[in-house]
Amino acid sequence: MKQKLHTILFILALFAGFDAQAANPLVKVSTNYGEMVFELYPDKAPLTVANFLNYVNSGHYDGTVFHRVIDKFMLQGGGYTADLEHKPTQPPIPNEADNGLKNEPGTLAMAHNAAPDSATSQFYINLADNKYLNHHAPQPKYFGYCVFGKVVKGWDVAKKIAAQPTGAAGRFPSNVPVQPVVIEQATLVSAEEMSAFATQPKKPLKKS
Repeated sequence: MKQKLHTILFILALFAGFDAQAANPLVKVSTNYGEMVFELYPDKAPLTVANFLNYVNSGHYDGTVFHRVIDKFMLQGGGYTADLEHKPTQPPIPNEADNGLKNEPGTLAMAHNAAPDSATSQFYINLADNKYLNHHAPQPKYFGYCVFGKVVKGWDVAKKIAAQPTGAAGRFPSNVPVQPVVIEQATLVSAEEMSAFATQPKKPLKKS
């Protein structure tokens, strides 16, 4: 309980300087298959967004891979190196899946194990309308997976990654890309880039 409270306070401290009236943060993810841009939604998932940005700013994601790729389902990454070695993480964060956002195509969500409040650095990109991953009830089995952003540039890159052949590798029995899909760098988009990007039309996420 103390560790969970410490984690919440730590993330809130990281996020204290964020201007609620500012444009949503954008994160550029450069991979060996191309570039994607994620728009994050701090108004819907403040702890999750702060946690993700902490990993971005620390360089945690640089050199990690999408280790689980399932076409017409999702792309999961952010936790393993190209040698499929697990990277150390910060303590897990509270699950904000009950924020009204859905696991629809193009959305960004946090991966976790059987315990709802167990997400650390791993995230996934939905390639389909994965309704069963949504929040349905406060019970652990039905709590769901927190959506906290969306791919707003580079959807073609996500689809290219999804089409790669996969198999067994390292500790994983399946779904690992035969040719590693590497996140070369993840960076917060600059104010100048954000200003230019803001002129491009974007479809909003559906809310319940």
